[in-house]
Amino acid sequence: MKSFQKILGFCFLTLLLSSGIQAQTIISADDPNIAYVGRVSFANPQSPCFTYPGVQIRAQFTGKNIAMKMKPKSGWFEIEIDKQTPFKVSVLENDSIVTLAKNLNDGTHSVCITLVNEGYERRPEFRGFILDDGANLAGKPELPQRRIEFIGNSITCGYGMEGKNEKEHYKESTSNFYFSYAAITARTLNAQAWVVARSGIGIYRNYNGPRTGNKDCMPAMYDQTLFTDNTVKWDYSQFTPDVVVINLGTNDCSTPNYDTQLLTNAYLKFVQRVRSNYPNAKIVLLTGVMLHKKPAKDVKKAMNTVRSILRSNGDKNIFRFDCSEQKGDLGYGSDSHPSMRQHAKMASELIPFLKKITDWQ
Repeated sequence: MKSFQKILGFCFLTLLLSSGIQAQTIISADDPNIAYVGRVSFANPQSPCFTYPGVQIRAQFTGKNIAMKMKPKSGWFEIEIDKQTPFKVSVLENDSIVTLAKNLNDGTHSVCITLVNEGYERRPEFRGFILDDGANLAGKPELPQRRIEFIGNSITCGYGMEGKNEKEHYKESTSNFYFSYAAITARTLNAQAWVVARSGIGIYRNYNGPRTGNKDCMPAMYDQTLFTDNTVKWDYSQFTPDVVVINLGTNDCSTPNYDTQLLTNAYLKFVQRVRSNYPNAKIVLLTGVMLHKKPAKDVKKAMNTVRSILRSNGDKNIFRFDCSEQKGDLGYGSDSHPSMRQHAKMASELIPFLKKITDWQ
């Protein structure tokens, strides 16, 4: 047994040395000075799990070097050190320790880790930080007071925005939530972004689903902490948003054989449910940019009907907003999804509207 322990210790030391950190302080994922943003399961506090794009892990630390420990195959992350230009890292088959910064100046530094791909198949897990010997976390970061929940589909996820063009098919590596309209909007407004989104999902009918609809649409998944895992239910008392932005309907109507009445009924019921969770939030029904002509008109009509019904019943905090439909002048991402420039345009249109309804400066 002792020999086996020595072997394990040697392997772990080798991993640490390969990460560029010579002497180490190990910070557990359940350290109270680490801040998490988004739906995270702490069933195992030392290896919290998350699946929605946009989940963040934030910390402040001393020392010159920092690495993160992750479950292998956890996916892609955008990293910010000291709020400088972000960079993308991957945690794939054989990765478990990833260097985030080396040879920093003396003093206190900040790190923000953002999951930028959809993790419902990979089920990412964070297992802590590795710092210099004698270094430590320097207090829990203060999070923005403003809060926005984004509920959506592939557009909200940032699906394929780094793809070369519309003919390139989806790859996980080309998605990047960090540059999505949702993330840009939240950063610009200095707000937390909490995301419940998955590619292909609809409000009553998933992509190319039957006319009568699918059982596993957003309303069926919305109460889950982890997508596709109904064993961990979300506790809504953990997060109360100021604004909820719902961007659904694209998949319901992107292929023929949809039912506008079923769409409208499902949208109404879902918005009423969101309202029951957040009595004081401003709820924005947002169109995507991928639909055109009749499908776009049908989704807008359904949203307008929902808004009218709820407003007539006294709910004055239901709003509608339409982003400009994409025309190709800003390029396309994979499978004709919005490009990075198109996402930036969406954000530039949505931000002034949210400022107007919230009085945020």
